Amino acid sequence: MRAFLDSNKEILRKLESIEKIISLMLIPSIVITVLSIFAIANCSTVKPQAASAKGNPDVVMKTPGLLAFWTFGEKPGKERKSSGTSQEHPLKEVGGPIARVKEGPFSGYSAELNGKQYFHISYAETGDLNICGPDAQVSMFAVVRIVNLKQSRTIAGMWSEGKGANDDSGTRQYAMLMNMPTYGGSKQLVPHISSEGGVTHRADGTTFPWCADYAATRNEVPEEEWCTLGFTYDGKYIRAYINGILDTRESEPEKDKRTDPYFTTEGPGGKNRGMNPYYHGRGIFCYDPAQHSKTKPMGGSDFTVGARYAVGGMLNEATIGRFGGLAVFNRAISDAEMKKLHDAANLAELH
Repeated sequence: MRAFLDSNKEILRKLESIEKIISLMLIPSIVITVLSIFAIANCSTVKPQAASAKGNPDVVMKTPGLLAFWTFGEKPGKERKSSGTSQEHPLKEVGGPIARVKEGPFSGYSAELNGKQYFHISYAETGDLNICGPDAQVSMFAVVRIVNLKQSRTIAGMWSEGKGANDDSGTRQYAMLMNMPTYGGSKQLVPHISSEGGVTHRADGTTFPWCADYAATRNEVPEEEWCTLGFTYDGKYIRAYINGILDTRESEPEKDKRTDPYFTTEGPGGKNRGMNPYYHGRGIFCYDPAQHSKTKPMGGSDFTVGARYAVGGMLNEATIGRFGGLAVFNRAISDAEMKKLHDAANLAELH
């Protein structure tokens, strides 16, 4: 009997040894299985990598006089809000959600306009963007990639033109526009300032069919490549900038279709107003309901980006392209400051 028990103990010891061996063999498989499950679960919750900004938004936000700075990093369907300013100035989409592209200088993204959409802030909500008055100053800076200048003519501003030629019901204030050939601005950058809101008035009270007060660059606005566009108005002169440089241009009245005495004799000292810089010197229109409700029944102009009210509609000259940054200032920034803004966009890193 004792021999039988000893034999069974030996068998049990061998069985225990075999069980340990099997357990050791199973551990790696279990570990691999657990790690695989963890990896699969982890992969399913990984968030898309955020876009990286190539430029330096701090340069823009630290420039004195900044009223609004949009970097267009928000998703489609969301308001685009200003960064680094006391007022958020939320830009609302018009025409449906506006696409966001993973490429841009200040947020890593840009808004892509298709010529049938735009952003706006209603006149009543423009806040400190409602720049006007006899001594008003304004500057604007944009990082854009423009497509088709024949169609794309509007960057941004408070600029409602009315129903067309000879219509004085507009409520124009300031705007950065492109490709206005009527008075020598074909495919050029043509920032506008209006003191009347409607069409331009000569000193004798007679009128032009359109607003004729704009600077025009020597070079054309680049198409299908990233660039910076800017302008300043110091209460006297409008200056237009392409890629951070004041693109100066002398007036050639015959070539520029500016032979009217308004251009040639109503400038400083009875001389020419110039082209870029262009002498305006009459302040920025202020809409006053008590004074203008009958003559300008559409009311004050909204602030719009990528389109404006022109020739009786908003989309006639709406822009196609990408907007990577837009800033508005309540003063005329210097040439050096405009160049710093351009450099901050770091265009070399954008495709």
